[in-house]
Amino acid sequence: MKKLLVMLLALVMCLSMAACGGDKDEAQVYDVAVIQLVPHPALDAATQGFQEALIAELGAENVNFTVQNAQGDPTTCTTIVNDFVTKNVDLIMANATAALQAAANGTTKIPVLGTSVTEYGTALSIEDFTGLVGGNISGTSDLAPLDQQAAMITDIFPEAKTVAMLYCSAEANSAYQVKVVTDLLTAAGLTVVDYSFSDSNDIVSVATAAAAAADVIYIPTDNTAASCTEAINGAVLPTGTPIVAGEEGICSGCGVVTLSISYYDLGYTTGKMAAQILSGEADIADMEIAYAENFTKKYNKANCDALNIDTAALEAKGYVAIQ
Repeated sequence: MKKLLVMLLALVMCLSMAACGGDKDEAQVYDVAVIQLVPHPALDAATQGFQEALIAELGAENVNFTVQNAQGDPTTCTTIVNDFVTKNVDLIMANATAALQAAANGTTKIPVLGTSVTEYGTALSIEDFTGLVGGNISGTSDLAPLDQQAAMITDIFPEAKTVAMLYCSAEANSAYQVKVVTDLLTAAGLTVVDYSFSDSNDIVSVATAAAAAADVIYIPTDNTAASCTEAINGAVLPTGTPIVAGEEGICSGCGVVTLSISYYDLGYTTGKMAAQILSGEADIADMEIAYAENFTKKYNKANCDALNIDTAALEAKGYVAIQ
């Protein structure tokens, strides 16, 4: 009897330990990898929003983040993604177009969510894109209403006759925005000229040429331009040529006005999508690309003052100063 009692106690202890081990396994920790193309305020805000949303949804103790920045180099994006794939992370968040393209090329199994990507059809070479990528890819778009951005140029600068498109030719989504805005401005009777740069090395010379040739410069949501706003501002502002920007970060660095989204909110939406995927609530193959819902007209007070642009008139049109 005593021997039987000892055996029963041992069995109870084993079962208890197994139960504890089972509870530990249930609290899964997800390995979430973030690849960001380049450091600048808009992309930084998107990454922050993404992380904070995942923590809010799943708990900080259940998410392990690895954040890598490619410093603007698409080749480095590929290297970073390959490392993530080798480590078999649970999900990849790709911040900006080149990062998304690298992730799409790097894996067909690990879920990939893009953010700060303007047009997924263009970025991923999908013809007749309808909003659903399918497979292992989805995400959020930073596309602002391009017709309203074009209208800002004609509304604020009615005397302008020539508009320069300043953008990086290596960024597919920049080229997409430029084409749309060019068609709109051409239809409105303006002359539009491309001034594209291949990378940051020739941005100052191209910006200088654009400022000399045009009445207004338009810069889309372009990551290379966003990381070089100080250089652009130094080249363009002394010429008196105003810049209309595709997003707030570029506008705060070298522009005068923009119609922009909140990149933090965009990243937060992406994080909520990630939580649904990781928890099994949603299948990424069925998730359509999400778009920003709110847009704000903003102006750069310092640059407006330097160019004698009436900020009171802008505020009367619904613009608010960038803080």
